[in-house]
Amino acid sequence: MGPLAALPTPPGVYTPQHDTDLIARVMEKEHLDADSCVLDLCTGSGALAVRAAARGARVTAVDISRRALATAWCNALLAGQRITVRRGDLVSAVPGRRYDLVVSNPPYVPAPAPRPPSRGSARAWDAGPDGRLFVDRICDTSAGVLKRGGVLLLVHSALCGTAPTLDRLNAAGLDATVVDRATVPFGPVLRERRSWLHSRGMLRDRHEDQEELVVVRAVRR
Repeated sequence: MGPLAALPTPPGVYTPQHDTDLIARVMEKEHLDADSCVLDLCTGSGALAVRAAARGARVTAVDISRRALATAWCNALLAGQRITVRRGDLVSAVPGRRYDLVVSNPPYVPAPAPRPPSRGSARAWDAGPDGRLFVDRICDTSAGVLKRGGVLLLVHSALCGTAPTLDRLNAAGLDATVVDRATVPFGPVLRERRSWLHSRGMLRDRHEDQEELVVVRAVRR
């Protein structure tokens, strides 16, 4: 398949970027075949869902945004793949289902507003003052949709704190480790929020211009 960033994404849908590429690279190491069931939470453009489907897996893509789900479905069609799309709030969209692999590139950018926006482009990245509104919920609920021995792959910025992610996943019944990292330049949103991030102690230097991305792999016990 071609570069993930080449997938068509309309305004308001997250365009695949460094974080998408990083988790996609890790996902390539997971065993997937026609018997594998994959759940893509916060699918956005459908980049990860389409990649998993291309390897033969049965894929369900979940997002709260109708526009994102339409984009994911169209991108799968353009790639000659079939995915199932479900609109809903994270795992509540797939009650009673169990998966071999759950992947997620959720909103994780720290934002001054206490709650994430309900519309607009920022809905794809804003995640509350500590950036953990969605990350924490995925950590707390993913075990409930994983088969025993199933794997969660989760990508987010180290600005959110990596240790809290590992701690929450371990407490929820998963064995979690960081399996990949990348240092990337700030995008326009983080550049605009540098002073605010520094005032909250999330940046050591108000002129900092790079962030570390981490991919966490967690196996259900």
